[in-house]
Amino acid sequence: MKNSIQTIIVVIIMLWGGNAMAQSKASNNIDDSKIALQGFSPVSYLDLGIAQKGLKEYKSTYDGLAFYFTSADQKKSFDANPKKYLPQYGGYCAFGVSVGAKFRVDPNKFVVNDGKYYLFLYDLEVDAQQLWLAGNHRELVKKADNNWTSLSKN
Repeated sequence: MKNSIQTIIVVIIMLWGGNAMAQSKASNNIDDSKIALQGFSPVSYLDLGIAQKGLKEYKSTYDGLAFYFTSADQKKSFDANPKKYLPQYGGYCAFGVSVGAKFRVDPNKFVVNDGKYYLFLYDLEVDAQQLWLAGNHRELVKKADNNWTSLSKN
């Protein structure tokens, strides 16, 4: 039953086609600016459990993407282990990936679990973070991980 509800929601989202949910062929959820996470600090998500907009003066580049931080200490933490701080599924909506689609996210909607952080779509029609939290985290991660293998190539 949960799977069919999730599928129906994704179909509605795809048909609605709002800007916040544009599907992409990129493996990282970024625009032409090459600024990761819409300028939010990956260290704030993982180490502090909060969404914070980073500052241009604290910037690191990793894998061709610019990451912003709130302090020199955050930048130092990231530079020491950037892979630790990368978002799951290239920064696309984790719920969307779990049902086989790539959606842009609201950087204020996230979940930290098992030393990783997951970002989510949010608009007036759909709060994907709440859909994720209502499901079984481990099952959703397993589905998303399986789907990401092919989605990350498209």
